[in-house]
Amino acid sequence: VNDSSRYNAQNTFDELLKLGAIPIVNENDTVSTSEIPLVDNFGDNDRLSAIVAALIGADLLILLSDIDGLYSDDPRQNPKAEFIGLVKEITPKLMEMGKSTSGSDVGTGGMAAKLAAARIATDSGSDMVIANGDQVEVIGQIVSAEEKGTLFLAHSNHDFDLMDYINHEY
Repeated sequence: VNDSSRYNAQNTFDELLKLGAIPIVNENDTVSTSEIPLVDNFGDNDRLSAIVAALIGADLLILLSDIDGLYSDDPRQNPKAEFIGLVKEITPKLMEMGKSTSGSDVGTGGMAAKLAAARIATDSGSDMVIANGDQVEVIGQIVSAEEKGTLFLAHSNHDFDLMDYINHEY
């Protein structure tokens, strides 16, 4: 991401936030293909929103899914899968829990993309929540500090380099 694109993105989001808007980022937006180089390297809304969170220094990133959050396995396939409400550290074992396929008819990233987004968000200093988007009030509940979904705690990585994250699969 070049300095001009980063500056434009930061200004756009700063103005939206000043207006009281909650920015919703979609990979199909024209800015994602014309302003962000290497768009093919992430290719899903989860990673794109984490990149935007890193660019603007967001405090919190909320990813909405068709399930309640992170589980030890796919709860649709394994009824014994355990819900994980809090993630303090993203470990290689945790990353392996992600499935590369989506259980949704409209999703493309699946849990693997959400975990990759969590790595970007938390390493850049943002908390992140994965929650079920079936009910729109979940966003307000999360912002009001209600325990909804899986909370990934920020742990700023002093070696964080956004371009390094964009150029590598996580």
